[in-house]
Formats: sequence, C-alpha cells, structure tokens
Amino acid sequence: MTRPSVEIGRVGIWFGLVDALPTPEAQRAVRILEELGFGAMWIAEAVGRDPFASAAILLSATETLPIATGIANIYARDPMTMVAGQKTLAEAFPGRFLLGMGVSHGHLVAGIRKHDYSKPYSYMAEYLERMDRSHFMAVGPENDPGRVLAALGPKMLELSASSANGSHPYFTTPDHTASARQIMGPDALLAPEQMAVLSTDADEARRIARAGMKIYLNLPNYKNNLLNFGFVEADFEEGGSDRLVDAITVWGTPDDVAERVAQHHDAGADHVAIQILQDGFDLPEAHWRDLAGVLL
Repeated sequence: MTRPSVEIGRVGIWFGLVDALPTPEAQRAVRILEELGFGAMWIAEAVGRDPFASAAILLSATETLPIATGIANIYARDPMTMVAGQKTLAEAFPGRFLLGMGVSHGHLVAGIRKHDYSKPYSYMAEYLERMDRSHFMAVGPENDPGRVLAALGPKMLELSASSANGSHPYFTTPDHTASARQIMGPDALLAPEQMAVLSTDADEARRIARAGMKIYLNLPNYKNNLLNFGFVEADFEEGGSDRLVDAITVWGTPDDVAERVAQHHDAGADHVAIQILQDGFDLPEAHWRDLAGVLL
C-alpha cells in the first residue's frame, strides 16, 4: 500500500501524558504544537481516555494540526467500531486524523481486558481483513485516510506495508528504523517514536530517562525486539544499562535531539515522533519550543 493521505510532516510530538492534563490544558497543549508547526500530535490508549473521543476534543481545539493515535488497541473495540471511529473523525476533520493501531501488550489485553492474547499477529491480520469488509452507512471522508500499525518484528512490519499504510514503531533505535525500512520497502509510511531528555548532565538525564523507560523494559514485545538488535539480558538490569538508555533516549541539547532525529530520517523514517521525558506531569512547553527552534 501507499502512504496515508494524512500529511504529518517530518517531525511530530508523542504525548501520552496528555491524559494527565485536564481537558482545557490538553487543548492548550495541542494549540501550542500547532502554533510551533509540528507535523502531528500522537496520543496513546492504555487505561485512560478513549482515544477517539480525545482526538475529537483535540481536533476541535485546533485548525490544522493532525492527531494520530499511537496506538488504538485493537482488542478494545471490534473492527467495525474501529472503522466507524476512524471515518467519523476523518470526515469531520479532513486530512487531520491518522489511525494508528496495535496489539498492545499481554498485561493490558489478557490481564486487564480479559481477552485472549495467544496469537496477536494472527488476530491483527484477521482484524485488518474484517475492517476492510466493515459496513459504514454514514457520510464518510472523501479520501481514505489510511492506517498504520505498531510494528517491531519482521512479520508485523511486513503486514504494516501490505495490509496497512505504514508503521509506528515505539521504543526503538535508528538501527531498527533502517531494518524496518528494508523490510517494508520504499512506499509505506515509517514513523518511529523517539524519547528525549533535554539535559546535558549525564547523571540527571539518565535518571529521568530510566524513570520514563521503566514501564517498558520488561514488556516482552519491546525486550525481545531489543535483544534481536544486539542488546543482552544484562542491559535490562538495574533500570537499564547506560548503553541501552542512551540508545533508546537521546539526551543533551536540542541540537543533540535534532542529530538523533536526523539519524532516523537517514535510516528511512518519514516522520519522527519525539516524546519528551521529564520529572512530573507538567506541560513540557519550554522543551517543545526549544526543539521547534532547531527542528522546524
């Protein structure tokens, strides 16, 4: 398949902590990103706000900035409901909603939602086929907005290129980006997420990075992927080795972040979604402005 019709630019912001903000503050956040000129804002789904309702609220507060889901959990709604949510937003906000979908993780799917998580790849492949056959008897968007998949391994990356319009890898490195582009071919969208800490103090930056990475280090999807890229079990001990922390999270000046973003682009990424890590849940407005000055 070709890239989505939604244009998200070269650099966006991944902001899962939007759920920690009251709605008026979340709307202010998306207006700031629109003012600065970022290509998109990515929002997550776990155990917080519904991503489609949240996207509608954020889109209605802005005029041009696209909202992308990174990602909507396919176990949270059936394929017809996923299509209905996508097309409802795509028609209401033309060219501004990009659906990112994923299989999430076992503890969220089997543990919390009580669904069978034994065959996530097969479930995704069938899910996409059912989406394509779904009925939507309402006014829809003029153009198919497309869809991207959370993909790490070769099979899911191949599926993201053959049955979707690209992939949104998370918790990865530029080496993974290069591998993903080779697997996916030249036509599909490749939009990795990149964690960043704006601090030049190595100890402080790595402390913040480890706090942000902690929840992901032992999730099998992420850990197994990193093991396939040369990391070893020891890298996952005690909050992550310096080698692992520095590979996953770029820290330093805005120029250092720009260099890492360039590495992803050089490796084949079309778009890089930057996630600022910091202490607390305050809006990272100053960091966004600093990055906009060198990236946009």
